[in-house]
Formats: sequence, C-alpha cells, structure tokens
Amino acid sequence: MSAKIAIIEDDQAISQMYRIKFEAEGYTVETAENGKLGLELAENMKPDIILLDLMMPEMNGDEVLKRLRKTTWGKNTKVVVLTNMGEQEIPPSVHEQGVEAVILKADMTPRQVADLVKKHLGEA
Repeated sequence: MSAKIAIIEDDQAISQMYRIKFEAEGYTVETAENGKLGLELAENMKPDIILLDLMMPEMNGDEVLKRLRKTTWGKNTKVVVLTNMGEQEIPPSVHEQGVEAVILKADMTPRQVADLVKKHLGEA
C-alpha cells in the first residue's frame, strides 16, 4: 500500500505541483487550501506525512500543528513544513512541536521535496 500524503497549502499552484509529483511517484495525495480544512483532512485521512504551509487563511500552520499534536492520532504524525518565511520569522513553537524538516519553498525543487519526504517515510 502506498503512503498517504496530505498537502495543506493555500497556494493552489504549489499544491497541485506537489500533488502531481507525489502521485507520479505512486503516493495517495489529498490537498486542503487552508488550515481549518487541512486539520479536518488530516483527521479523516490520517496521512503518513503532512506537508504544511505556515501562512494560510482560516488557521495558520503553527495553529494546525498545535492542534494536530494534541490528538492521539496526530501527536506522532510526520510533518514537513513548507514556507517562504525566513528562519527568524518562523515561530519557535513550530520547531518545539517536532517537525521532520522546515523547507523554504523557493530553495527546493519538487524532486528535492519528494526525496526528502521519501527519506522521512523510510523509503529512500
């Protein structure tokens, strides 16, 4: 069975780019365009890994992460944060809640992100 990936990202172009990349690699992918929908998606899907944007409408990624970590199913879910925020702008709580990685979207290609996700899923 293929790993399940949830992409919680408000930029549809970025979201679809990653969706296409991961589906081509054989993963099951679901997307949500804001934090509130993303949390619901994660709860229903129980993904193996979540790609989470920080700056989103409805609920930001930091809040999604806090709520995710309070649930029994989400406290150990792997999360990779995708952001264009500078390291100084990222809330310290993001790192405190245990994420696999924080990626600057501008610095990585979809191929590099896919390789990173594979590594964290133990497939690389």
